Amino acid sequence: MLMNTGRYKQLNILACIISAIVLLVIVFMRRIHIESSIDFRFLPAVYSLFNVISGSLLIGAYVAIKKKNISLHRRLMTVALITSFLFLLMYVVYHITTPETKFCREGFIRTLYFFILITHVVLAAISFPFILFTYIKGLTEMFDKHQRMARWVFPIWLYVCWSGPLCYILLFPCYQ
Repeated sequence: MLMNTGRYKQLNILACIISAIVLLVIVFMRRIHIESSIDFRFLPAVYSLFNVISGSLLIGAYVAIKKKNISLHRRLMTVALITSFLFLLMYVVYHITTPETKFCREGFIRTLYFFILITHVVLAAISFPFILFTYIKGLTEMFDKHQRMARWVFPIWLYVCWSGPLCYILLFPCYQ
């Protein structure tokens, strides 16, 4: 599905706008609290599962492209992007409706948790627009540029997908 350069530029502008909106929402979501009659405390388990699914889809897409199955690669990457978006939606809903859970453990596990959490958050924020740009390059069949970006975006996205659920597992004893 080859697209002209005008369409490519439009998609990149859209990716920049989406990235800016997502960054603003994430930065300000702890300042927003919405009262809800729904108890959203179940969401961390669900959105962590979506992260695991996204990471698994990324691995499947990697295997597919190594086997030169471009069609399967494209489908898996599209679904990975969708599941990551659904994760993000649930993450924001949870954090604007539910009080923050503080990490309750001490010692090495606390240091490990905060190391994983900080690297997860920083890499998620930095990689988000690049994930979109990489996807757009593949979608518009700019395969050389797509491949060059994917070589470093893929492992970061994969780390973000797997480190999020690991943070959830480490934080699990602290949920009340």
